[in-house]
Amino acid sequence: MPTRRKPRTARRRRTKPKPRIPAGFHTITPYLAVVGGAAAMDFYKKAFGARELLRQLTPDGKLIHGRLKIGDSMLFLSDVFQGSDRTAPSTLETTTVALHVYTTDVETLWNRAVAAGATVTMPLEDQFWGERYGHLRDPFGHHWSLSMPIRMSRKEREEKRRAAMAMFDRGEHPSHEPPESDA
Repeated sequence: MPTRRKPRTARRRRTKPKPRIPAGFHTITPYLAVVGGAAAMDFYKKAFGARELLRQLTPDGKLIHGRLKIGDSMLFLSDVFQGSDRTAPSTLETTTVALHVYTTDVETLWNRAVAAGATVTMPLEDQFWGERYGHLRDPFGHHWSLSMPIRMSRKEREEKRRAAMAMFDRGEHPSHEPPESDA
């Protein structure tokens, strides 16, 4: 008995596979410029429990590229090099970016970072949006906010919200202590 031939179907187009984000990465990865890259890597390991994944140094010990993992997130960093289009916040004496860390135990992480040398710029406190939250500055000039969700009564949230809005209304920011007076 003759075999039947299957009808010809349109040939599948061979397409290049779509590029993938490397395993372990998210869409955005912060890349910090620092003065003292190797020391910064050691600080982040001590302060935030970062795991070192890669450290590439120049012959004189400057960090070309460092890769750390904090929790489930990657952090890149390098020393500042002459001719680069980036500079470290310690050079500018300010930064326009803060790195935010969510954790399940903010007290422990906070205390660890402060013990490692971070400076408190906004105390860790319960905030009206339902998080225990505070700001730190690391020894390399980068700003960090740390928080964890907490349960608060509606009354407590509303009291904290009103207090924060009153400060904004006076032109103050809740993260800054008012200047001390001699009066």
